[in-house]
Amino acid sequence: MAIRFRLARFGTKKRPFYRIVVADSRAPRDGRFIEKVGTYDPLQNPEKITLDREKIFMWYKRGARPTETVKNIFKKEGILSELSK
Repeated sequence: MAIRFRLARFGTKKRPFYRIVVADSRAPRDGRFIEKVGTYDPLQNPEKITLDREKIFMWYKRGARPTETVKNIFKKEGILSELSK
């Protein structure tokens, strides 16, 4: 079972809001997930990102890997630099 950090889309048409979740890579995008670790709101100016760092570090140690989009969000927030220490 490959575990990934990825975005789950919520909100209405043309008003997206995303949750950053830990999910099995075989599950549908907005389907079942294991745990919510943050949110991403691209419509705010600047973009609003909230992350639960403790949960992210715990899941990263368990083998979860981010998708490209989530990797960019983590990089912007400094999560990846903390993980490499």
